[in-house]
Amino acid sequence: MNAELFRETFETNVFGAVTVVREFLPLLRESEAGRIVNVSSTMGSLADQTDPASPYYALDVPAYRTSKLALTGITVALAKELAETPIKVNAICPGSVQTDLAPGNREQAPDTPEEGSRIVAEMATLGPDGPTGRFVDREGSVPW
Repeated sequence: MNAELFRETFETNVFGAVTVVREFLPLLRESEAGRIVNVSSTMGSLADQTDPASPYYALDVPAYRTSKLALTGITVALAKELAETPIKVNAICPGSVQTDLAPGNREQAPDTPEEGSRIVAEMATLGPDGPTGRFVDREGSVPW
C-alpha cells in the first residue's frame, strides 16, 4: 500500500470529479436537462473485486479500484441530493478501451474509444424520465 499513489489517484479520480461538478453545478441548475456522467470502472465494484471468476479479480490496483468505488458512491449521493431537480447523475463503465491508461492496454483492450464513448453519450442525453443514481455499462446495471 503506497499512500502517495492513493493520494494521487484519489486526487484525479475523486477530488477532480468533485471539483468539476462543484464548478459546473450552478450552470447545470439553470439547464432544463443537466446531466452528470462520472466515468467509473467495473474494477471499482465490490462484487467484481470479490468474484474469483472476474477477469479483473487478480489485478493488483487497490488505489485505482477504491477511487472508482468512491466515485460511484459520490454519484449515488449526488443523485439523491439533486433528486428534486431535472439533473440526472450516473456513473458509467466504458469497458476496456484502447487508451494509454496502463502500459500495454492499447494493444490488449478490445474496444475503440468510439465504442467506449457510446455509453457516455447515451447517459449524457437521457430524457427527463431517464434513470439517476445508477452505475451502468453497455450491458446494463453494474453490480457494486
